[in-house]
This record gives sequence, C-alpha cells and structure tokens, in this order.
Amino acid sequence: MTPATRQEVLGLYRKVFRIAKNWQSASGQIEETMREKEYIRNEARTLFRKNKNVTDPNLIKQCIEECEARIEIGLHYNIPYPRPIHLPPMGLAHKQGRALRHQERLRKISKPIYLKSHDEVS
Repeated sequence: MTPATRQEVLGLYRKVFRIAKNWQSASGQIEETMREKEYIRNEARTLFRKNKNVTDPNLIKQCIEECEARIEIGLHYNIPYPRPIHLPPMGLAHKQGRALRHQERLRKISKPIYLKSHDEVS
C-alpha cells in the first residue's frame, strides 16, 4: 500500500468514527441513536480489520469506493444500515447447470458497490 493510499484509508476510518460520534437517528430517540452509533462503530471496525491485509491496488480502490458510497448514502438517507436491493428471485433458473450459474453471475454483477462486503461480514 502506498503512503498516499494509507493516508486515504486512515482518513476514511477517522471520518467514519467522527460521523458515529455526531450521529443522530432519524427518530430522535436516544436509545435508537445509541444503537445506530454502536452499529456504525462495529461495522467500521469489522470491515477495516477484515480488509487490513489487502495488498491488491484494485481491490483497495474498490474497498475505498465502497466505504465512500456507504458514507454518502448513510448521510443522505440518515440511516446507517445498508439500503436493501431489489433483485428478482432466482426461481426462474434450474437448480443446476449453466442457467443457474449465469443467473448467479448476473446477480453478483448487479449488486451495488455499497453492498459488496455486507453479506460476507453480516
């Protein structure tokens, strides 16, 4: 990891924790705010620790883009949780074979960047 990339990653880490410190839930309830703050901190720790040994520059760039997207979406919609995606169910494909692999590949490609690591951790 280059020093510039390292500084960018550390800056994102600090930014996430500053957001968590000042976070106010949409409902305004204290319990909800505390739960959401804790979720933000735990999610950041988990994902950053999971990716701390990544050395591939393209993968690092993808992780940075995911982090920035999740920050922007969370601030815009005022919810810390990843927004759900609506993809058609896999009921149309056969249970095996080429059609199933093709549909799984399409679902993986169509997954938004801000959810790339969500299923792996949560």
